[in-house]
Amino acid sequence: MEDAVGDDGVLRGAAGSAAPQRGREEGFTLLELLVVIAILAMLIGLVAPAALRQLGGARVSVARQSIERLASVLDLYKLDMGGYPTSEQGLQALLVRPSGAATWNGPYVNGTKVPVDPWNRAYVYRSPASRSGHEYDLCSHGPDGQANDTSLICNP
Repeated sequence: MEDAVGDDGVLRGAAGSAAPQRGREEGFTLLELLVVIAILAMLIGLVAPAALRQLGGARVSVARQSIERLASVLDLYKLDMGGYPTSEQGLQALLVRPSGAATWNGPYVNGTKVPVDPWNRAYVYRSPASRSGHEYDLCSHGPDGQANDTSLICNP
């Protein structure tokens, strides 16, 4: 049996069922795709800044924890040596025996380089401290890398 048009005007196949009409191709229109892209762009615009703020906050937290860890290492150095490294010796004294240091029991940190902050910059170490009430200063310049009091992250 061949396809035939029934009394109701519908094209019917061999089994008598209605055949699909082929007037319009299936798929999305350009307008529908543009609307979806615009919605996705707005969502990314709202979510991305919040995610980046969280990442920045995490780095500050890591910097504080790293400074506290280095402070503990400096305390071990002081127990062995009787004092903290001088500003001239710096944190390098935790890796390499300073000249004339008979009781040095290091290296006090792992690796071959002095640790850096989460922004890949060197920590600032001063002994004696420039801040009152501290024996030494161990600070990171923070996210902006500037040496102003608002962005400095220092040992407590």
